[in-house]
Amino acid sequence: MSKSNPNPILFSDLGLDEVLLKSLDRLGYESPTPIQAETIPLLLKGKDLVGQAQTGTGKTAAFALPILSKIDLRKNCRRFWC
Repeated sequence: MSKSNPNPILFSDLGLDEVLLKSLDRLGYESPTPIQAETIPLLLKGKDLVGQAQTGTGKTAAFALPILSKIDLRKNCRRFWC
């Protein structure tokens, strides 16, 4: 029998950019996987790390979401879609 966490970690708890959080919500993502929950806050702080987890656990998103969260969309607003 697995124990359910009464207070699951949400993407909104990790410090990601608000625009990115809205996109994750629209895509139906609510809770990060364990590797994402552990790595995203550290990567947002600029820490270096190496992560190892089974295939399909969200490692790519664990590294990509902090990078995307750091992009300032206002800088190129005139050149693209704003």
